[in-house]
Amino acid sequence: MYDVILLSLAEGSGDGCGSGCGGCQSACATPRTPVLACADALREAGARVETVLAGSDSEIDDVLARLDGPGRPDGLTWPDLDSKVRLVVATATDGQLRAVVRRLVRRYAPPPSKRPGDLAMSRTVPDLPPLAILPLDPGNREDLAAQLGLPRTPAEVAAAVMTGTTRRLDLLRNDGGSVTLDGALLGGADDDGRAVPWRGRVEVDDTVLTDGEEAVLACAIGNAAGYAEFDGLRLLADGDPTDGRVEVSVAVPVIVKQRFKGTRVRVEVRRARGRAVSVLPREGELQFLDDGVAGSTSRKRSWWTEAGAWAVYTG
Repeated sequence: MYDVILLSLAEGSGDGCGSGCGGCQSACATPRTPVLACADALREAGARVETVLAGSDSEIDDVLARLDGPGRPDGLTWPDLDSKVRLVVATATDGQLRAVVRRLVRRYAPPPSKRPGDLAMSRTVPDLPPLAILPLDPGNREDLAAQLGLPRTPAEVAAAVMTGTTRRLDLLRNDGGSVTLDGALLGGADDDGRAVPWRGRVEVDDTVLTDGEEAVLACAIGNAAGYAEFDGLRLLADGDPTDGRVEVSVAVPVIVKQRFKGTRVRVEVRRARGRAVSVLPREGELQFLDDGVAGSTSRKRSWWTEAGAWAVYTG
């Protein structure tokens, strides 16, 4: 028999939800119909079910502690991938899912000074425990669960958890201490929704997409297919969260001289794939959306791929 924890995030829980997850107003303040329906389906399948409404990072951490493995000689906290405890995360936004995975990373990532020998050289975290995603808006066809083709109804999610079939996915970590599951879009827009040009150096491994001397309309950093389009422009070609690489693109306006017709401006999209990407703004604050969560930076930001680091139940 499995112990299943159905975790929802409360509004206004600091970094765990509220403004930190993209905001859900009061959508998560009480258990919603999909959560109750999923709990019923799990009980009918023979699981012991506990519903938890977490309002802070510490409350999320209390849930994740149930996924810990036995103590290790080196004293590190490590996940138990054979645990009989299974986790379902009810999400109103992809940012809420990111908040939970971020806490998983912070829980299980060893400090550099205590890096164990059984951790792959290409990783900073071990394989994270799988989780199920329960969308609180079953009709949404643009969220990460939809992109991955995961179960969406409470009954389907419950069946996936009980079956235990999982799919491992790439994780983007960043030097800000967070993670990116779907994608990030760098660059802001004015009150009319038009892109505001900015300058910055964007580098993917050893490939420089822009050196910071030219205007950039947008930069997309894709782990899956998020932000593949911007203002009707195709930015990312083919997001694949299982290929161990990040896809990055920049949209740059280019002036084209036309004989007898003066000049015109066309938008050039440059793309590259690699293991890591860095963005160094050249002037002022650079606005961005990361898994739907708004932020800004005036400093260099870097993302790198942790191939297959997290996992979802697929049914």
